[in-house]
Amino acid sequence: MTSGAAYRDAVIPLTALWTSPFARWGGALSHVSSLDLAVAGTSRALSERGIDRDAVEGLVLGWTVPQPAIFYGATTLATRLGMSHVSGPMLHQACATSVAALHQAAAAVGTGVGPQLIVTTDRTSNGPDLSWPAPVGSEEGPVRENWVRSSFSQDPVTGQSMLATAEAVAAECGFTRDALDALAVLRSEQYTAALSDDRTLQRDFMVGIEIEQEDFGTVRLLADEGVRPVTTDSAGQLPAVRPGGVHTAATQTHPADGTAGALVTTTPRARELADRGPIVRLVASGFARVEPARMPKALVPAAQAALHAAGMKIDTMDAISTHNPFAVNDLYFARETGVAPDAMNVSGCSLLFGHPQGPTGLRTVTELAHVLRARGGGLGLFTGCAAGDTAAALIIEVTD
Repeated sequence: MTSGAAYRDAVIPLTALWTSPFARWGGALSHVSSLDLAVAGTSRALSERGIDRDAVEGLVLGWTVPQPAIFYGATTLATRLGMSHVSGPMLHQACATSVAALHQAAAAVGTGVGPQLIVTTDRTSNGPDLSWPAPVGSEEGPVRENWVRSSFSQDPVTGQSMLATAEAVAAECGFTRDALDALAVLRSEQYTAALSDDRTLQRDFMVGIEIEQEDFGTVRLLADEGVRPVTTDSAGQLPAVRPGGVHTAATQTHPADGTAGALVTTTPRARELADRGPIVRLVASGFARVEPARMPKALVPAAQAALHAAGMKIDTMDAISTHNPFAVNDLYFARETGVAPDAMNVSGCSLLFGHPQGPTGLRTVTELAHVLRARGGGLGLFTGCAAGDTAAALIIEVTD
């Protein structure tokens, strides 16, 4: 099952795409509310880029892990950003949250609504434990759920974990442990190469975080935290996560904390805001479901849905990036599309820098846009899986 949508005139000034550094689970951001993180990162991004907050007419807030006071999330965030005139929806679609937020904003500006601010934010560290009270008169106790760990470990439809979906696809396709390890080494090399020249590429879009906290002092984060280089030797020494499996700690992503944002508007307004800088056009998006508990496969039909909506072929893409919580995702995508693994994710990917869920896709789209800019512009495809058996994709075009 797939669906795709093309957009009429929805663009983002390149300077109006940003992301915080990502911190590994339990790291520097583990005690920072994701709403506080969103305020800090977005406020700094708007100020550094000279974006007039009065020009913003709508807000789309994407998150997947509840935080204190999230019930009032969108309006609270807007008020704390100095935009008490702004409101809008909150979206929650697992790892597809970023594409869903971009889709919502693109649809809004396509109807004539003014600039839409997208903020995606999540903290997987210290996720909440929920208790669902038993009905009055019931002898059963309350139902308890750890929001993050329970979601990782079980899809309510099939009872399968996310790792199980990856192992199932690897087994069906005959992907070996050596092939997965080699893919992880490649992605590590690509991420490391993108840090050259004192992180020039990342500095163009990454916003440093500085937050004062009463109990934990000043939190400062200027670069990704907790990224572990993967070599052939280090990958080979790791045990499989589950007996008889092919995935290890090196060939699956790690939970993380972070935020990312964008300002979606029309071309004429973007020219005003960007001072004639590069423009990122949102071309089309696609969403897909595959057979139950086969999440890694969903990247392909999601990409195909976006390409079909845009009237394009995959060989017209100048760059391709994926959200790949498991190495098997990229191996399957490469096999099905004919795209060489080393032609994808040239600046790294979530397999290395981590996965805060809501912001992951927007960070990857941001990096994709900057890769295209460095190549002189062109078309780019992002596709990434979400929970269980779903995925979302986005086509962008970077022009002057």
